Amino acid sequence: MIIIFTGIIEELGKVNRIDRGSNSFQIQIIAEKVITDLNIGDSIAVNGVCLTVVQYDKNKFLADVMPETMNKTTLKYLKIGEMVNLERALRLGDRLGGHLVQGHVDAIAVVVQKESLDIATIFRFKAPETVLKYTVAKGSIAIDGISLTVIDVFSDGFTVSLIPHTAHLTTLGFKKAGDMVNLESDIIGRYVERLLTAGGDRTDNDSSLSMGFLAENGFL
Repeated sequence: MIIIFTGIIEELGKVNRIDRGSNSFQIQIIAEKVITDLNIGDSIAVNGVCLTVVQYDKNKFLADVMPETMNKTTLKYLKIGEMVNLERALRLGDRLGGHLVQGHVDAIAVVVQKESLDIATIFRFKAPETVLKYTVAKGSIAIDGISLTVIDVFSDGFTVSLIPHTAHLTTLGFKKAGDMVNLESDIIGRYVERLLTAGGDRTDNDSSLSMGFLAENGFL
């Protein structure tokens, strides 16, 4: 089963309880909108991390955080009372307001700089090469589950711009230099890389994929 999010945050939830084990933990989050039509086993992106609902009531839900998720995301640093970005999984027929987001975090980035430019807020992040190789100017990236457009890409990071609406309705608006965020690269870039790599082993010239083919057909 493929679970997809759009990177359009539905609401800010509040961490209500954390039950920590040695290598995993359960997290309970107070919410309102994402509880609507919720079922056990449904997926909710919490700061960009796809979690499975194991219990819920009218104003909160409980999810398990496994060792892999602890090791590779910022969820391990959450504290009781902290706000988190929430989004339910995309349903067939829903509008895709952002871009295709899987809720599988690739890496953690650090806020290097935050500055205001008229009504916009410009963030610069330091990010690893594992994410930067899929990051392009004017392309998409998910930051703590938020679908954003990249302004510029550098050897050690990239910049994005937040409109006031996004800054007000997501946790990113409250971030400052030194804070950490979850990154998920654009899945399309990863698929293109895989196809290009696989294409090198093909013998049928008509079906091979190359940079020239992508450019010729409007993909680059």
